[in-house]
Amino acid sequence: MHKAVFLDKDGTINKDVGYLDHHTKLKVFPYSAKAIKMLNAAGYKVIVVSNQSGIARGFLTEGALQAIDKKLSKEILSGGGIIDAIYYCPHHPEHGIHPYKRNCECRKPATGMLKQAQKRFDLDLSQCYMIGDKLSDIEMGFNAGIKSILVKTGYGAEVANNPALAKLKPSFVGENLLTAAEWITK
Repeated sequence: MHKAVFLDKDGTINKDVGYLDHHTKLKVFPYSAKAIKMLNAAGYKVIVVSNQSGIARGFLTEGALQAIDKKLSKEILSGGGIIDAIYYCPHHPEHGIHPYKRNCECRKPATGMLKQAQKRFDLDLSQCYMIGDKLSDIEMGFNAGIKSILVKTGYGAEVANNPALAKLKPSFVGENLLTAAEWITK
């Protein structure tokens, strides 16, 4: 069995610009490739898990998202890091267009994306981490029984002061993805 670090994308690996709808708007944090490379070197699969309700809402297409994800992977690779897989949920339970407007098991904080990755990569979830900047990221880790880390980038500084966070018991609260990676690999 293998171990993995699951990463939220917007606000964790790259700047959250609202609904990122075109690859030219992608702004990867300068430390993200170094952090991912560090996780790779420590033997972790690095798997991105991201809610992308902009697809349901009609703000971008799945093709546009795939172009964004391809650019993200290339930028991380150019810095020496490897993203092993990217999973995304295009759904929203209340907003959007058919077939994307629906309840699903893949939208965070549900654990569907983690379960897909677990099966594909033969993961031991007890050896995995979830890193993100939103309460739904930490809640997904909690729901899956894996260690979670809140980063203070994106929405994380606000979430760090949210009383609901204490109930989810994150293992660590760090400044950014690099400090989270350093904490994991120590």
